[in-house]
Amino acid sequence: MPRRIVLMVLDSVGVGQAPDADRYGDAGANTVGNIAQAVGGLDMPHLAGLGLGRVTEIAGVDPATPVRGGYGLMVPQSVGKDTTNGHFEFVGVTLFEPLPTYPNGFPLEIMQPFEAAIGRKTLGNRPASGTAIIAELGDDHVRTARPIVYTSADSVFQVAAHEEVIPLEELYRICAVARQLLTGKHGVGRVIARPFVGESGSYVRTTNRRDFSRDFGATLLTHLTENSIPVIGIGKIEDIYGGHGITQGIHTTGNTDGVAKTIAAIRQTEETALIFTNLVDFDMLYGHRNDPVGFARAIEEFDRSLPAIMAVMGDDDLLLITADHGCDPTTPSTDHSRECVPLLAYHKRMTTPIALGRRDTYADLGATIAEYFGVKWLIGTSFYPQIERR
Repeated sequence: MPRRIVLMVLDSVGVGQAPDADRYGDAGANTVGNIAQAVGGLDMPHLAGLGLGRVTEIAGVDPATPVRGGYGLMVPQSVGKDTTNGHFEFVGVTLFEPLPTYPNGFPLEIMQPFEAAIGRKTLGNRPASGTAIIAELGDDHVRTARPIVYTSADSVFQVAAHEEVIPLEELYRICAVARQLLTGKHGVGRVIARPFVGESGSYVRTTNRRDFSRDFGATLLTHLTENSIPVIGIGKIEDIYGGHGITQGIHTTGNTDGVAKTIAAIRQTEETALIFTNLVDFDMLYGHRNDPVGFARAIEEFDRSLPAIMAVMGDDDLLLITADHGCDPTTPSTDHSRECVPLLAYHKRMTTPIALGRRDTYADLGATIAEYFGVKWLIGTSFYPQIERR
């Protein structure tokens, strides 16, 4: 029988401020807890049954709910609070130096060679909400065919373009050029293609986003593939890791599609493998847009999908659910929030609650994956012995 791990990252679903949250301006952040308060309670019986209500106080969830599974939280150690920091810490790369950010936009030493290399002038070049800058500069972009460049509080270089003005493949090429140029002191975590469609006054981003990540070297994922353990990346996983250590990349159009493709991958994978999914809608559609109601409905929708995921798991399969950071939509900021993340573990032999405690680093997740697969890995502390036979 195959031994598979299904690792699901609920992008931005944090469970309370990290110990150093005040350094990031995030004191009091608690994505799940504050959303639950804002909407008058969350209906999430399946996540509650895995122990999420014992990780943080959640309105609508009784912490005394019977639990079958392991539950705890993980404290971030990497400097920063974005996708890159979280996902790489999972797999053994802790970023102790901050990635470059650009609160005043990108300097000429970046923009001049970039514009020369792509043969186009650009618009924007400042921190902005993606939806806001597209609404503001979309008409100028359509008229001039100049791509819109912008950033955020994260270490990102984002390029937006209308799909009928700059075709997708050309937008991806432009971003690949930026990725090649952004090295050394300007080595941002991600270059992100942000395509959109629509007419003046009603531009909307599409699901054809693509991330071009910085290469941080060997990770647990590359180690697994070197040991003949396939890694199936669903959602933006392939992009986050720049394809390194990913045997098969499966892109998705959102959470519902991500869940469906995860279920399909479990059914179709007849060998020992890591099935690694990122569900991005929590972050992209609701966290960054300060929409606690939409965020709440997305959490409840994922909760309703859990029985279908569990139903296709084999007796030796392990389900792990976590997040990469927070993005508390109840705060004035639209940026990510420096938070601890949930840690939920389940397999079909579990009959009791197992407190996994407060893990000192996200790397404990990777250590557990390595031990489950019988692969030697020295980064992090595995919690697999706590859940193996329970």
